Amino acid sequence: MNIFGIGLPEMAVIFTIALLVFGPKKLPEIGRSFGKALRGFQDASRDFESEFTREAKQLEEAVATTKKPEPEKIAAAKEDTANS
Repeated sequence: MNIFGIGLPEMAVIFTIALLVFGPKKLPEIGRSFGKALRGFQDASRDFESEFTREAKQLEEAVATTKKPEPEKIAAAKEDTANS
């Protein structure tokens, strides 16, 4: 088990030090706060990724539609230049 580059023995030491510093009554509250903050960060990251993906798709669609001109527009442009 390796989270953030920290193994199980290191986690046990960190937990023990936190227990001594904050006490057994405050530790669950700190854990909940940390969990909520981590969940909020993950939600924001997912929102950013979905927004970025949606914008990239819209940009690809815009490029695809401008890249291939319609034959009618080409014919009309040729007629306009021929008539001028």
